[in-house]
Amino acid sequence: MAQEDGSPVTSSPLQFFPWLSPGMGSPYPTWLRELKSEERGLYLIQLLYSCANHVASGSIENANIWLDHISQLASPDGDTMQRIAAYFNEALADRMLKAWPGLYKALNSTKITSVSEEILVKRLFCDLCPFLKVAYVVTNQAIVEAMEGEKMVHIIDLHSCEPAQWIYLIQTLNARPEGPPHLRITGIHEQKEVLDQMFHRLTEEAGNLNISFQFNPIVSKLENLDIESLRVKTGEALAVCSVLQLHSLLAADDDLRRKSPLASKNLQKVLHMNKLTLGEWLEKDPISAYNLSPDSALSPLSSGSPKMGSFLTSLWGLSPKLMVITEQESNHNGHTLMDRIMEALNFYGALFDCLESTVPRSPMERQKVEKMLFGEEIKNIIACEGTERTERHEKLEKWILRLELAGFGRVPLSYHGMLQARRQLQGYEGFKIKEENGCLVICWHDRPLFSISAWRFRRYE
Repeated sequence: MAQEDGSPVTSSPLQFFPWLSPGMGSPYPTWLRELKSEERGLYLIQLLYSCANHVASGSIENANIWLDHISQLASPDGDTMQRIAAYFNEALADRMLKAWPGLYKALNSTKITSVSEEILVKRLFCDLCPFLKVAYVVTNQAIVEAMEGEKMVHIIDLHSCEPAQWIYLIQTLNARPEGPPHLRITGIHEQKEVLDQMFHRLTEEAGNLNISFQFNPIVSKLENLDIESLRVKTGEALAVCSVLQLHSLLAADDDLRRKSPLASKNLQKVLHMNKLTLGEWLEKDPISAYNLSPDSALSPLSSGSPKMGSFLTSLWGLSPKLMVITEQESNHNGHTLMDRIMEALNFYGALFDCLESTVPRSPMERQKVEKMLFGEEIKNIIACEGTERTERHEKLEKWILRLELAGFGRVPLSYHGMLQARRQLQGYEGFKIKEENGCLVICWHDRPLFSISAWRFRRYE
C-alpha cells in the first residue's frame, strides 16, 4: 500500500482500534473483553505485533503499555489465541527485563529446573499429540530396514531420554527371521540420572528377551560431545538418531561471521555430487545459496559453521549406515526479532490449535505442555540472543543442503515407513503426512510442523 506520492504507508494497530492509544491505560472497556473469540484473536495479533515493534526498537515505555493491553485479553487457560498471546507476552516482557541484567538475575535466581519435570512434559506432549510417536516409529522402521542381516548394530541416540522408542526397537529386532543382532546403544544426555533410567529400562527389556545388549551412557551436552567417547568399533553397523536436537548446535557459532574457505570447498563438493555448475545452482536457488539462514551459523558461501560443520563431519567420519533426523519445520533462526516473532506465531499457533482440538482446556497436562514446553521454546526464540538462543529451528530444505555439504547422501524413507507413520495418525483429526523428496513432513491440516529425513555415509569421489 502506498500514498499518492508513492511513499509507503506503515499500517498501525491504531488504525483498527484507535481507542488503544499509548496515552491510555488500563482497564479495557468492558465490551472489549466480551468480544467473540475470532475478533479478540485478531486484536491480540495486532497488539502483539505493535508491542514487538516497540520492544525491538527499544521503546520501553510504549512496550510496557502494550504489554498491559495484551494482559487484559490474554489468558493461559482461554481459547487458542488467548493462550498463545499469554506466552508471547511473557516472552516479550522477559526480553525487556534482560536490558537490566541485575534485575533479571534477581528475579530468576531462585528458579528451579527439574529434569524429571522436563522429561515428564515431553512425554505428555508425546501422549497428547502424535508428532513424536511418528518420529519414533519412522526412525525405528528405517533402522530395521537398514540393519537387515547385520550381526552387530550400534545406535547413537543424540538425546537419550525416551526408553519406549528403543524398547519397541528391541522387540522388533528380536522378531527378525535371522534372529536379533548384538545391539549396543550409546545414549547422550547432560543428566546422569536420565541415562541411569534408560540403562535400567533397556537392560531389563533386553534381558527379558535374552538379547545380547549393551548401553553406553555419555553424560554431556551435545555441543561438548567428544566423538571419541562414542567408541564405534570395527564391524559394527552404525545408526545415528537425532530427534529435535541438531538445531541447538547453530547457537555455538552465533558470533562467527567471517568468510570460510572450508565452506567454499564444501560447496564445490556438493555441486560436483549434484552435477550442477555454480551458476546453475545459484539460478535454481539463489536465495538459499547466499542466505541459508539470515542469522544461522552456517552459510555455504559466507560464514562457515565450525561447530555444526565439524560435528556433522565427525559423524560422517564414523561412516554411519543410517542417520535419521527429526526437526521442527519452521524458520525460527531469522535475522530480526520481528521475523522470528511472525514465524513463531504461525508455528506455535498451529501447535496450540492441535491441543485445542484434541484435549479439553482444563486438564493440567495440557497446561504443563503449553507452559513448560511451548512457552519455554517461545521465550528462548524471542527473549534470548547469542549462544543463549538455542531454539534455532530451520526448515528441511536448509538441513538437506547442510547435510549434503557435510558429505551425507539422502536415503528415501520406505513405503513401510510411511505406512507406519499414517497408522500412528489414526484416530487423530486434522493431522497429515506428506512425502517430500523421500523425506516425511508431518502437518497440522496444511501447515508443516515437523520433518523426518534419513541419511547415509557417502564417500566423496
